[in-house]
Amino acid sequence: MKTYLPPLPVLPGENKTYQYVPPGRSIIAVLADDHEELADRIAELASAPIPDRRQADCVTAAITRHLSAERQYLYPVADKLFPGQANGVADRQIEHDQTLLQDLTSLGVVRPGSQAFRQSIQAIATGWQRHRQTCERDIFPHLLSAVSEVDLIRLGNRVEVAREAAPSRAHPGAPQRPPWNKLTDAILGAIDKIRDLATGRKTYM
Repeated sequence: MKTYLPPLPVLPGENKTYQYVPPGRSIIAVLADDHEELADRIAELASAPIPDRRQADCVTAAITRHLSAERQYLYPVADKLFPGQANGVADRQIEHDQTLLQDLTSLGVVRPGSQAFRQSIQAIATGWQRHRQTCERDIFPHLLSAVSEVDLIRLGNRVEVAREAAPSRAHPGAPQRPPWNKLTDAILGAIDKIRDLATGRKTYM
């Protein structure tokens, strides 16, 4: 099993051959749960007789936070699992995610219940299904076989922290790769939280 994170420090008096397993969930469990929950949220939004702006804002914020966390931690590991591949799975996923972010931006400026609103929701549903299938079919199985249980949990913990600090609005033009996205997403996340507070925009159901 390869490791993609700095080694955990050895505690005083601890046997160096003992590997501490931190608390938390693996990155696969965290992201897979997100995929399922957000698919349900998108379906609810698409089927609502009268969609409302608050529901759309919550979906937008949840997807944006999820994608930010994946760009910070999932895709860099995927790059290391598939070294030397031009236009590899992570590159393709980032490209598709950019389209998804643009669709989320469009959703934020159209009138709820309008034809344009429903078209945006449908585009988001299609993009989310593709995103989910690629992660769960082409990335997660390789992580499970190549990354240690300890590192999967450590990555899961980092994803959960990154997700909470991430932007709540789509920013398709922001950097998509480390190290810059870790810096800009934290800054954009802070700005978005201030804007949401000032405008009364809700980002959690």
